[in-house]
Amino acid sequence: MTTRTDPAPRVVVADDQELVRTGFRLILTARGIEVVGEAGDGAEAVATVRKLRPDIVLMDIRMPVMDGLEAARRILAQTPGCRVIMLTTFDLDHYVYAALAAGASGFLLKDVTPAHLAAAVRPVDTGDALLAPSITRRLVERFTSGAPGTDPGPSNPAVHRDLAVLTTRELEVLTLMSRGLSNSELAGELTLSEATVKTHVARIFAKLTLRDRAQAVALAYETGLVSPGKSTGAAPSADG
Repeated sequence: MTTRTDPAPRVVVADDQELVRTGFRLILTARGIEVVGEAGDGAEAVATVRKLRPDIVLMDIRMPVMDGLEAARRILAQTPGCRVIMLTTFDLDHYVYAALAAGASGFLLKDVTPAHLAAAVRPVDTGDALLAPSITRRLVERFTSGAPGTDPGPSNPAVHRDLAVLTTRELEVLTLMSRGLSNSELAGELTLSEATVKTHVARIFAKLTLRDRAQAVALAYETGLVSPGKSTGAAPSADG
């Protein structure tokens, strides 16, 4: 019996600094991940993705011509199978939420280690959002406390979804997932196998018509499932 190996995702890097694009390309290529194209602004990113149909876009938030958030919205509308990881040097909560609202499947600061950057691409390609636990905790607390700059706006598809369709266990999984726990951490917390956790997560996505963990996290904020000041679960881990 042979074990199937999934092909590495095809990546486009969008950043207005050539040095950053080159660095990302070298990091990913060295780890067997193909960078099929680059873009220096948001409009070019949209055109490049339309032409090359990559699996993943590493997208800077602040770019000329068209910013990364608007580019992400257009890319995800035109190329539903593509996933976007937002990159920024600014550790600001409203950027994180804006990225989720735009449909991004991940969010990383540019000072991420090369190993973490490369590791981030594969989970996003399989539908797992990449949200640093420290960012997730702050965002939950800030959003649910109604702080300025956290207005979800009308663009987030998760608003007002009914959680009554979930079982008690699924609600528990969603709550812990929204606080930054990975599948392995969820398994340990709930004393379940990782395979069982993955089944629960898949059912949550199907019942609530969610694309990935990023939308699930946003939904937990918006419905009040996660309340301000509550413990956010496990401590930050290397795998986010």
